[in-house]
Amino acid sequence: MQDGMPAVVLTNDQTTVINSPMSGSLLLKGQAGTGKSTCAALRLRYLIESGAAGDSILVLVPQRSLAAPYYAQVHAADFPAGGQPSLLTFNGLSQRMIALFWPLINTSAGFTHTKAPFKFLTIESAQYYLAKIVEPVLQQGYFESLTIDPNRLFSQILDNLNKSAIVGFPPSEIAARLSNAWIGKPTQLKIYQQAEECAIRFRQFCLEHNYLDFSLQLSVFKEHIWPSLICKEFIYKNYQHLIYDNIEEDYPVAHDFVSDLLPGLTSALLIQDTGGGYRSFLGADPSSAARLGNICKGVYTLKDSFVKSPAIDNLENALDESIRTHRQPGGDHGKFSDSFSISSFRFYPEVIDWVISKIQELLTDNTILPGEIAVLTPFLSDALRFSFASRMDAVKIPFTTHRPSRSLYDEPAVRTVLTLARIAHPSWCLLPGSQEVRMALALAIQELDYARADLLSRTLYQRGNRDWSLNAFDTLKIDMQERITYHAGQQYEILRNWLFENKESGTSELDHWLSRLYGEVLSQPGFGFHTDYDAAAAIAHLIDSCRKFRNIYTPDNLSVPGNPGKEYVQVLEHGILAAQSVASQSRQSASNAVFLGPAFSFLMRNQPVSYQFWVDIGSQGWWSRLEQPLTQPYVLSRNWDPSKLWTDVEEYEINQQSLARLTSGLLRRCRDHVYMCSVAYNERGLEERGQLLLALQNIQRIKARQSEADNV
Repeated sequence: MQDGMPAVVLTNDQTTVINSPMSGSLLLKGQAGTGKSTCAALRLRYLIESGAAGDSILVLVPQRSLAAPYYAQVHAADFPAGGQPSLLTFNGLSQRMIALFWPLINTSAGFTHTKAPFKFLTIESAQYYLAKIVEPVLQQGYFESLTIDPNRLFSQILDNLNKSAIVGFPPSEIAARLSNAWIGKPTQLKIYQQAEECAIRFRQFCLEHNYLDFSLQLSVFKEHIWPSLICKEFIYKNYQHLIYDNIEEDYPVAHDFVSDLLPGLTSALLIQDTGGGYRSFLGADPSSAARLGNICKGVYTLKDSFVKSPAIDNLENALDESIRTHRQPGGDHGKFSDSFSISSFRFYPEVIDWVISKIQELLTDNTILPGEIAVLTPFLSDALRFSFASRMDAVKIPFTTHRPSRSLYDEPAVRTVLTLARIAHPSWCLLPGSQEVRMALALAIQELDYARADLLSRTLYQRGNRDWSLNAFDTLKIDMQERITYHAGQQYEILRNWLFENKESGTSELDHWLSRLYGEVLSQPGFGFHTDYDAAAAIAHLIDSCRKFRNIYTPDNLSVPGNPGKEYVQVLEHGILAAQSVASQSRQSASNAVFLGPAFSFLMRNQPVSYQFWVDIGSQGWWSRLEQPLTQPYVLSRNWDPSKLWTDVEEYEINQQSLARLTSGLLRRCRDHVYMCSVAYNERGLEERGQLLLALQNIQRIKARQSEADNV
């Protein structure tokens, strides 16, 4: 075991799987919390200790954060020396193979410049180039019947392309598949056609410039690399053993690859989370994953949960039945009255205050750590996030948040450093307004509050000065210097001088400039981010995102030097989503802090907690999916019959299944108790009585009877 880690107590079933012969294929099934990933990670160690070369083992996961147990094993002090196993997503494997076999397939794949190098696009760089294609057609009246943010427009067009790649149909079928299922107004059919046209234009743009976005990477691998005998020979020569975790969260095209791969491997262990498939809206396909189990030679099922208590287990079963049948659960589900509680409030601020006070009580009265608590919502708006964050900061409760749909530019720390970057690069002609400067100074200098930051921005910031906009502190009158304080003025001068000395030096390599700004100034004592680890994570994510953008940036006019720094700042200001950062993901997962975020984000962390707070159980957001006018994840899947129409019946059934899967997933990751909050009026001041609340009302009646029986 890793130094400092307690020994893992294994069940007989786990031991059997870990020590199974080094030949043949096994499927390991079980609910979340039954120790499947722990078992698989120890199987990795067993293979190497039994003589398998480390670099002959391929570990596949649907997303990088799910590889945490395997990284923990590989990085353990007593892990066997030698080659390292490959810990990859299917997309990561595709990228490696494309990079290796690019000269062999670039012509057959349709790329224009066969002798030129290629570039992989991240999510923000893909949106950046898609915007250049979409913005001209917007001027021609495309999507005029929609009211939608540009970043959502771009992301849904890319999502259509991604669905075509992960399911396995050409982009030219996008509109037909969506239109065939549509039963609403005919004007929507035109929207689907326009979305398909933009997707095809973007695909052609990528082929002409040797760019590979996520969808093109998968398509090239599936259609041109994997069918090659040379590629298959390379895979089988390098990998003899496979561990494939959370197969239900991966894409059909990945399942196709593994299905073809299995017969040629020495051993394989596939892990399936029964009841999973939380990423269905992103293309995860549990039905497709199930067929992999049919070709495995052995199947093991882990039944005993290491996480949830018997009371939580009883609650899960009763709530699942209540959701699916719309009535009180029949039969004896066992006692669950101590597993949850519902507190009712009239307005949202009361909910937030109660949750914070309850967390304080738990941390004070119990020997638990903040990381054992999760505050979960159906959606996490910026206003709700700020309300929780400000109250937690006030009482010094450490917390971490994760919302994949949140733009990087929405992070205050990111806005601060980008405002300073715009000041230090007047040639960009992007000088910020005085309010932006006030906020940046207030966050950057520890001693400044907003009132004194406002004085500084109004007196020393001269936006009209195109050469240099920040005046020296000693140019102020003495009484003004005293109001701001000399110490704050000293810190301001340190920051101002650094910006002046590094003026215009971040145009080509803004990521390096931002790294130096943070390391040399903002993280130092006396400055705002000195002990702010969330700000450090946000800026690290920003630097990583900026570096990736710089690596793929190509100016429109090759004869004129480009300005990647300015372009990147404008990309973020437009609200484009940033690529996921491995560093920020790992820190968020490992942080000993209260988790605050959407319920689905919590599920994909795959980390259990002792206590959960379900905020606003009356919200329809627990049940209904987000409106996506340009796409439809369930229609663009292999499980959909193209001859059918998507009616309210299908929508209702999918939402019911999603709610049952969501609540079961949450309860399987909770050890002790769920605190549920009902609020009469939601964030917008409206009354909601969603399906989760209705199902819980049936559970409450049973709980009342159980409590009465206990008191007899």
